[in-house]
Amino acid sequence: MKEIKDTCDGHNPDPAAIEIVRSKICSSQTMEDVAATFKILGEPVRISILHALSIQELCVCDLAELLNMSHSAISHQLRILRSARMVRFTKQGRKALYRLDDSHVETIIQTTLAHLSNEGCTSDRKDK
Repeated sequence: MKEIKDTCDGHNPDPAAIEIVRSKICSSQTMEDVAATFKILGEPVRISILHALSIQELCVCDLAELLNMSHSAISHQLRILRSARMVRFTKQGRKALYRLDDSHVETIIQTTLAHLSNEGCTSDRKDK
């Protein structure tokens, strides 16, 4: 039986393919920014906050109750998400209502959920 390799035999790069990618690839700084975004998204509680906010605007109290966390812990996570331009808030009297900063954040969350489950939240999968 012949073994299938997942590497090239020797070093024989394709100059045309390399040039196509080189002309379109993002800068190193952009890749560092993308990595920093994924690092921020690498915390499950932040993803939970973003997912909740993709459903409805919520205040700190709502998020604290929903996620069974303290107000200060939620506020800390929201500060990180605000600094990364993933959430924003509007004041409604003394209450600050948080929402996703733009549709791109929702797209990231929804696309990832779809990738993992092919239809949304894994708890909703029909093939359990």
